[in-house]
Amino acid sequence: MSDKPREASLRSQSVPWSGVRKMFDLAQKYKDVVNLSVGEPDFDTPRHILDAAADAMKTGYTHYTPNAGLMELREAIAEKLRKENGIEANPSTEIVATAGAMGALSLAVLAMMNPGDEVLIPDPGFVSYKAQVILAGAKPVSLPLTEENEFGIDPSDIVGRISPRTKALIINSPSNPTGAVMSEKELRHIAQIACQHDLIVISDEAYERILYDGAKHLSIASLPEMKERTISIYTFSKTYAMTGWRVGYAVANETIIREMVKLQEHIVAHPSSVSQMAAIAALRGPQDCVEKMRKEYEERRNLMVGAIAKITGITSLKPKGAFYLFPNVSKLGLSSVDLAMYLLEKAKVVTVPGTAFGEHGKGYLRLSYATSKEKIIDAMSRIGGVAEKLMVKVNG
Repeated sequence: MSDKPREASLRSQSVPWSGVRKMFDLAQKYKDVVNLSVGEPDFDTPRHILDAAADAMKTGYTHYTPNAGLMELREAIAEKLRKENGIEANPSTEIVATAGAMGALSLAVLAMMNPGDEVLIPDPGFVSYKAQVILAGAKPVSLPLTEENEFGIDPSDIVGRISPRTKALIINSPSNPTGAVMSEKELRHIAQIACQHDLIVISDEAYERILYDGAKHLSIASLPEMKERTISIYTFSKTYAMTGWRVGYAVANETIIREMVKLQEHIVAHPSSVSQMAAIAALRGPQDCVEKMRKEYEERRNLMVGAIAKITGITSLKPKGAFYLFPNVSKLGLSSVDLAMYLLEKAKVVTVPGTAFGEHGKGYLRLSYATSKEKIIDAMSRIGGVAEKLMVKVNG
């Protein structure tokens, strides 16, 4: 019998490591670092949500729940969808509670994609879109987003990439990593194309309530003819600072949700029962905490945007949502990856290279401002010092 270890599956080997986590892990080797890499709120989960979870544990909510999630949670979600998203959903058949938005994304792709199907994914876009499509045996097809178009989706780019194998399109608004927010006009164009070409739309709306400058969030499933062909994905992680609770949800037609629930039974059974009770409290409890965090993010965004404007060689659009800046660093003379490593080594600032989010992230970095103002000021000062030296080299 051979002592040689078995190799991982070809499917597993084909999935790339997350560029975000790579930088986060590298940073652990350094002291005195300022971490702008991970998209995680630095706020604690609001007290009323913590109290609801503690009460749930004390009163016996520590057992299995239905695979689709507690009915009380699905009913609360249905209320929220009707009031905030303009989506009418039957809590019994059209909603599934999941292990975060990531769980919803995984179930959606696994439930709907066949080997060889093509899925259009935004580029730059969230790192897990490509990985999840590959895991399902389908093929990710890059849909380029450009700074010139404010990182919006050009309808002609969608049409030009549709083939007989194209089955779905993933959209994300507000966007990770760019902070772009899709307009109603943009979404209506996408809806029209989806209907004409019989595409499924997987709509990642994780940052739906983190918006600035009067930007409005619109769920594409609320548009005519779109509910039946859309899988809408939401999470409690960003809105309520509940990243570690691992609870989100998906909304789709009965046929799709039935398949997602079936798969969830075999993968994780259901999200944590305690987390589900906390999620109910989040939806039905006071919402002032959400606005308080949103205002703080807006102040941090303004601080970071203002600091970037003073750094020679770096420019940035002003994001309308989420908590990321996606500055253009192409004038500094290094690739995104090399610059991220250089900033880590020389400035002790952790960033993420734009290419972690796709080929069209070349020349950009992602900076998270889900951290304190003090750390942002410190980090931007350090980045500015490095950028000044690099510009001297570039200019000879």
